[in-house]
Amino acid sequence: MSRKVLVLGEVRDGSLRNVSFEAVAAGKTIAEGGEVVGVLIGKTVSALGEELIQYGADRVVVVEDDKLEQYTSDGFSQAFMAIVEQENPEGIIFGHTALGKDLSPRIASKLSTGLISDSTSIEEAGGNLVFTRPIYSGKAFEKKIVTDGVIFATIRPNNIAALEKDDSKSGDVSSLSVDIKDLRTIIKEVVRKASEGVDLSEAKVIIAGGRGVKSTEGFNPLQELADVLGGAVGASRGACDADYCDYSLQIGQTGKVVTPDLYIACGISGAIQHLAGMSNSKVIVAINKDPEANIFNVADYGIVGDLFEVVPMLTEEFKKLKVTSS
Repeated sequence: MSRKVLVLGEVRDGSLRNVSFEAVAAGKTIAEGGEVVGVLIGKTVSALGEELIQYGADRVVVVEDDKLEQYTSDGFSQAFMAIVEQENPEGIIFGHTALGKDLSPRIASKLSTGLISDSTSIEEAGGNLVFTRPIYSGKAFEKKIVTDGVIFATIRPNNIAALEKDDSKSGDVSSLSVDIKDLRTIIKEVVRKASEGVDLSEAKVIIAGGRGVKSTEGFNPLQELADVLGGAVGASRGACDADYCDYSLQIGQTGKVVTPDLYIACGISGAIQHLAGMSNSKVIVAINKDPEANIFNVADYGIVGDLFEVVPMLTEEFKKLKVTSS
C-alpha cells in the first residue's frame, strides 16, 4: 500500500541534522513506493531543501517566517499543521530528539491519532509495518503496528541508516505561507552550555566519564581521545552531580539516550540508570579500576586499569593508526 509520508527536517545552526536523513529513510519504508515529502520550518531554511531531496525525499515543502527563527511548540505546530492540511498524509516521521519529543505529541493530539515514539527499527511483516521500540529503560522491547489512522512515529537517532546521498537527484521545493500568530512563548536568546563540536545524541563515537575522572580537568584526556576519533564526550549522572561537567553531557535514564557505534566508558561503575541511556551502543568498551564494576557486564571489551593511564595510551595508538592510514 503506497502512502504519502511527511518527514520533518531538523535544522541546527543553519544545517540539517543527520537524524533528518535517517527520518527520510524511515519515511521511504513507510511510504512503500509512495511519496516522501520533506518539511522544513524556520526563518531561512529553503536552501536546505535540495539536500533533503538528495537524501531521498521526493519533494520539500517549506514554511518560513521571522517568528520561526527559534523553535517554539506554538509556532512550529501551526506551521506543520498547515502543511498537514495541504498534503493530507498517511504517515508522519520525526526524529526522537528534544524538538521531536516536544512537538510530536502536540501534533498527534491535534490529529487525534496515536504516536509510536522512540522507534529503533521499522520492518514489514505479514503485510503490516512493525515498529520496534525499547521499554523499561531498555531492558525489553515491544513491537507495535498501526491498524487505523495516520502512521505517526519518532525514530531514535543512529538506529535507522540514512540512504546514500545522490547529488544528481532533484525535486520541487515549494513554499507555503502561514500566518504564525498568538505565540505564547518567544525565544529572546539561546545560551548553550554544551561543548562545541559533534552532537552527543548523533555521535558515532562517545567517550564518557564517570566519578572516576575525579575532577573537571579529568575530562581533558577524554576530550583528547574524542577529538582523535571524531567523537563526542559524555558523562554519567555521578560526574554531573559532582560538578565535573555540565548536565548537558549527561547520558542515562534522566539524560540523553545514545546509540553510537563505539561507546568508551571511563571510570563509570555502570548504575542501571546510566545503562538505560547507552546499553544499545553497538560496541561498548569499559575502563575501570574495579574488576567487579557492573559496567563490565554490558561491555564487549573491558580494561581493568587506571583511566588516566589507559586513555592516553589509547589516544597515542589511535594517533599512530591515523598517521599510518593517511
